[in-house]
Amino acid sequence: MANPVLPSSGVLSPLGLDAVRTSPGFWGDRVALNREVTIAHCQEWEEREGWIGNFRGERPRRGREFSDSEIYKLLEAMAWADHPGLPALAETVAQAQEGDGYINTRWSGSRYTDFEWGHELYCFGHLIQAGVARLRMHGEDRLTQVAVRAADHVCRRFMEGTETCGHPEIEMALVELYRVTGAERYLEMARRFVDRRGLPALADIPFGRAYYQDDMPVRQAQVFRGHVVRALYLASGVVDVAVETGDEELLKAVEAQWERTVARRTHLTGGMGSRHIDESYGEDYELPPDRAYNETCASIASIMLAHRLLLATGDVRYADLAERTLYNMLATGVALDGRSFFYANPLQVRVPAVPLEGVNHAAEGGLRSHWFDVSCCPNNIARTLASLPAYLATSSADGIQIHHHTPSEIRHGDLVVRVETGYPWDGAVTVRVLEDGEGRISLRVPAWAEDATLAHGGMVREVTPGYAVADGPWRAGDEIRLELPMTPRWTFPDRRIDALRGSAAVERGPLVYCAESVADEPPLGDVTARVAPPVEHHEDGVVELEVEASLGAGDPSGWPYGAAQDGRPSGAGVGLRLVPYHRWGNRGPATMRVWLPIL
Repeated sequence: MANPVLPSSGVLSPLGLDAVRTSPGFWGDRVALNREVTIAHCQEWEEREGWIGNFRGERPRRGREFSDSEIYKLLEAMAWADHPGLPALAETVAQAQEGDGYINTRWSGSRYTDFEWGHELYCFGHLIQAGVARLRMHGEDRLTQVAVRAADHVCRRFMEGTETCGHPEIEMALVELYRVTGAERYLEMARRFVDRRGLPALADIPFGRAYYQDDMPVRQAQVFRGHVVRALYLASGVVDVAVETGDEELLKAVEAQWERTVARRTHLTGGMGSRHIDESYGEDYELPPDRAYNETCASIASIMLAHRLLLATGDVRYADLAERTLYNMLATGVALDGRSFFYANPLQVRVPAVPLEGVNHAAEGGLRSHWFDVSCCPNNIARTLASLPAYLATSSADGIQIHHHTPSEIRHGDLVVRVETGYPWDGAVTVRVLEDGEGRISLRVPAWAEDATLAHGGMVREVTPGYAVADGPWRAGDEIRLELPMTPRWTFPDRRIDALRGSAAVERGPLVYCAESVADEPPLGDVTARVAPPVEHHEDGVVELEVEASLGAGDPSGWPYGAAQDGRPSGAGVGLRLVPYHRWGNRGPATMRVWLPIL
């Protein structure tokens, strides 16, 4: 099956790219743009920056010590997209592989001398994932041979001992290779890597061992901590190991860590990561909007983890978080033209960015960049969008489950349906049966969707958040219609979030909205908003909102502090336009804020 995650057991079974086909719509358009534009854009920049040339032996070597992984992510994207450029790029990579299976353009002459920062096993992991994608989409070829030889080298070198990598990633790759080949050594190697972490297995560093989750064994942790991408990649691999080995205790440990992390360390957009200095989680309720890091790669890792937990448990909470992160983080990470990207995704930008045509040498910036010194995010976006249809729906013994509503065609056994919807702008979701068949059809009702209704078989009934279920048998032409309320709503933060007291945000459906000010009109630093029903504006198929707001200074004394605890700024009333967060930054330099001070 053509699927990036294919567990041997679980409450739900994934449906792959051969069973789910996206149609024009919110995600279908992005999947097509990714194949037609973004993949080529990534390859062009990797050639321009010399990262592909490293595999040809061009000197001096260029790029960071982990730049090999970016070519592997691109190969994975090409594999899922069935891109014609894959064979030539795979052959270039194959030229650099050594006789024993080792391949790394940075460390070839000094192997395994820096486990903390060297990223060698991390790079192997991305190579193996590319190989798995190619095996499932195409079958054995040059790329898959390179990936298997690399994995066998890792097993020979690391099966015994206590060593592991400072950047988790290889764990889930090895499990997936086990799933596609049946070779037990790959699962055992992944299990040992998981068990070694936190003994400790790595040297201490200025950020502390929690930075790479080596401060305590996985089973003892209470919450995700340290570098966010590392933490989520590790957790994904741990879930894979737990599912394949039947280790319920290990799976429950990750579930508990996820629950506390979502409740206390996750931003409204689904983004994770509050600290720029080490790209890490903050402490509980440390969720500043303007200093939020929220790396795009972290959002992708969060989606990967939520999907794995959904498959393992069937718990709708994981699909809810995945949806929030898909629409407000993954969709935000790439521009509408598919050629520029956000690395960090704060919820407030105070100063408009300066346009940059070349490589961005920093992660920050209020404008998307064509490329970065560390361009993990563009390639991660490319491989995720290329495989996205496999995240949309699942199956079980009694039918199919549609988790993410987007125009698509889904086939499982003799059950074939077409999903028709204008979601997320429109809350109507129609599932049309295309062929006679049997089985239950379940549609996810998001947690925010109170008063939703389901029409089926001539009856309309209210459905609560969770899954709305309709049973067959089915005849071609039968329809199910889910109506999700799309009324804009104000959202208020937990009072324990210091940085957000006295503010509120606006959401509509799965979308978080923000105020965007091009040329600082209006000046968002002077804005306070009134909690009143927002007004909708429908323009070119996109829904923008308008809220009542006030512009003006505070106390005329010129001092922003005083004895009164209930003072409110006053000023001229204005209508403040809000745009979907994922669309901000497409009109040029701008300031932005999600959380608005309220009157």
